[in-house]
Amino acid sequence: MKSSSKIIKSADQGWNGVEPKKYKTEGSNFKSISRYSLLDDETSELNSHTRYFEIEPDGYSSLEMHRHPHSVVVLKGSGSVILDDQISEIDTHDVIYIAPEAIHQFQADRGEILGFLCIVDRYRDKPVIPSDDFIHANIKSEKVLKKIRK
Repeated sequence: MKSSSKIIKSADQGWNGVEPKKYKTEGSNFKSISRYSLLDDETSELNSHTRYFEIEPDGYSSLEMHRHPHSVVVLKGSGSVILDDQISEIDTHDVIYIAPEAIHQFQADRGEILGFLCIVDRYRDKPVIPSDDFIHANIKSEKVLKKIRK
């Protein structure tokens, strides 16, 4: 059996042969974020996708939730993450588990780039942007409500 193993070599900005993609194509509830698909459907033997996201200073991901869990490993810089009713500072090498249905958002709010690997199931549901009514019904912390970017 022939191996389809491979190495994706890093480059000065990203990885050789991997172009950054737009984070999302619709909406304005995110700012200054790029996505690199490292291991995706082209690596059919894996049951997961490995993606790298990079958020420029003062940027943020969309506030979202979904049924699938996923894991995140911070590779560059620092920032913060909203996980339901809490805000946590995150730094290089921190590992974050995002449970199913957790409202979450990443923010590069500490004056530097925030870069992280995100590993998700190959077959997963699409993210849902929670409504303002849903947010206020499920997040009670005023500190978190003030921190949310949309």
